[in-house]
Amino acid sequence: MQHIIGTAPCLDYHFIVNEDVLIPRPETEELVDMISKSIKNNSKNVKILDIGTGSGCIAITLQKNTNSSVTAIDISKESLKIAAKNAKLNNADINFIELDILDKDSWQGIDNDFDIIVSNPPYVRDLEKKLMNKNVLDYDPSLALFVEDNNPLIFYEAISKFAKLHLKANGTLWFEINEYLGQETKELIMKHFNTAEIIKDFRGKERFIKVGS
Repeated sequence: MQHIIGTAPCLDYHFIVNEDVLIPRPETEELVDMISKSIKNNSKNVKILDIGTGSGCIAITLQKNTNSSVTAIDISKESLKIAAKNAKLNNADINFIELDILDKDSWQGIDNDFDIIVSNPPYVRDLEKKLMNKNVLDYDPSLALFVEDNNPLIFYEAISKFAKLHLKANGTLWFEINEYLGQETKELIMKHFNTAEIIKDFRGKERFIKVGS
């Protein structure tokens, strides 16, 4: 329905959506809300990086809710065009960068360290397609959804390595995760960090991981 209308809500804001970006989902709103609450206890200017920004809903909502300094990256030019339109629509100041997080050489395009790094990367295995709503398969971009069955945590591995280089000492790394791969994802992340906490969503499913304070 949102793709037909061309807009979708995320918390208190509205976003332009099309076939190039995912529709914001309740779980992503929940992630944004948790991060926003953690930031509001911190008075300094927080620097945030959103990896795989898509429509920009995470980056924009965090910037609006917390007045933080936000950078957002994506591999897709078309997604970044939509995200930039959404930033303008919601009067948000976001630094958008085209970058492939799986290409380590491209990390040179990020020269800052961040208090918070957040990502809702592709995590749906091809074998899970049969479990998905037809509307999602028909309208949401495959690039933002699917990973190969033989390497489903490829993005979590790359982002964890990146965060090891660019997350401040007392910073926090947040992920949205595949509910069927919670323990595997945690174990992978803990190869790079000392702690990782799985957090269940409002449906009681293992949906998020928080790393750090």
